[in-house]
Amino acid sequence: MLVAVYAIFALAATSRAGVQIGTKFHEAPLAYLLSAFAAVVYIVATIALARRGDGWWRVALVACSIELLGVLTIGTLSLVDAAAFRHPTVWSVYGEGYLFIPLVLPVIGLYWLRRSAPAKIAA
Repeated sequence: MLVAVYAIFALAATSRAGVQIGTKFHEAPLAYLLSAFAAVVYIVATIALARRGDGWWRVALVACSIELLGVLTIGTLSLVDAAAFRHPTVWSVYGEGYLFIPLVLPVIGLYWLRRSAPAKIAA
């Protein structure tokens, strides 16, 4: 289920970023590049969560951590300096445009990774 939700967000963020960059990049390049970055993070997280092995577990951990840091940072900045984020990104206002799922998803992902840590990493 977790991988399916990540896959949906990878598709949604990639589509959104593609349309934004392709049609109105000149209006808000930073916001649209942040959406593209979020899309890449979701794609990497989806692939890593779907794979098995210590290396993929680490990649998933890094991707989910970057995602959480990104949504917290961009979410806070979009509230503190709304003028800088007139055009929303996937992570603006903690993922408000996506029902705050971008805020909750990495927490669930990190929790799942903690519970499924390979034995030598867990020790």
